[in-house]
Amino acid sequence: MNPARLMTTTEAIDPVFMFIFGACLVLLIGITAAMLYFVVRYHRSKAPEATSKAEGNLWLEIIWTVLPTMLVLAMFYYGWSGYLTLRNVPEEAMEVTATARMWSWSFSYANGVTSPKLYVPVGRPVRVNLVSQDVIHGFFLPAFRVKRDVVPGMKNHAWFVASKAGSYDLFCSQYCGTSHSAMISTVEALPEAEFAAWMEHEKSGEEQKEHPGHELLEKHGCLGCHSEDGSARVGPTLKGIWGRSVTVETNGAGRVVIADEAYLRRSILEPGADLVKGFPPIMPPFTLKDDELRAIVQYLRGLK
Repeated sequence: MNPARLMTTTEAIDPVFMFIFGACLVLLIGITAAMLYFVVRYHRSKAPEATSKAEGNLWLEIIWTVLPTMLVLAMFYYGWSGYLTLRNVPEEAMEVTATARMWSWSFSYANGVTSPKLYVPVGRPVRVNLVSQDVIHGFFLPAFRVKRDVVPGMKNHAWFVASKAGSYDLFCSQYCGTSHSAMISTVEALPEAEFAAWMEHEKSGEEQKEHPGHELLEKHGCLGCHSEDGSARVGPTLKGIWGRSVTVETNGAGRVVIADEAYLRRSILEPGADLVKGFPPIMPPFTLKDDELRAIVQYLRGLK
């Protein structure tokens, strides 16, 4: 990769924004100042009768036609060059597929690794292929000035470069249903060595992830809201869920239940029946075959 040749999305967008903002600010101040001057200078009490007999000024008309035209053309030029930067992906970019569904994200890498968060190496361009499984979503990374629609059946992509390590917000920018506001994730930018180590660790755990139950959880977007490692997300973690005491609200009344097979089946098919205390009622109901339910329950039973 040639750093001197690569322009990031942030570097492409920020100068355009500042140029347009600066031009608008100059015009606002200039027009307001001229307006106030003329209000005072030519107030009726000072000039009750018109004194000028001029019918026009050719040069003045040329100036106020040419200057705005040049300004608009300059805005178009900088905006178009910035747009081309956003759409022309560097050849050395790493490819990731982002799958959006109500109401979670999942990210798939070329070697088969999947994650509910987007892990990327610092300093390397990343091309994100955008896929929707249901309705229109929006792939929005404020820190990298990237926002693209994710439309069912439509091929689309975005790219960016994380110039320094850190955690960056990832939002859905299109209203996609009742739990749209909960459809959030992060971009985890790691130094190259840490990213390679993370990828190796995730790849080594693929044998467990090949379980049919895990594949079904991935397919239906469950792992976007429920973690498998105990970390906090929108929904309760699945780690150690089998046999756990759970405080739920059933028909408005609180009670404690044991997470057994009957409870897990009911929670999947009727998520609003027993609401886990402390979590929002945003999980949609699922229609699954009996063998699929058995596979999921069997997988959850093994998540100690």
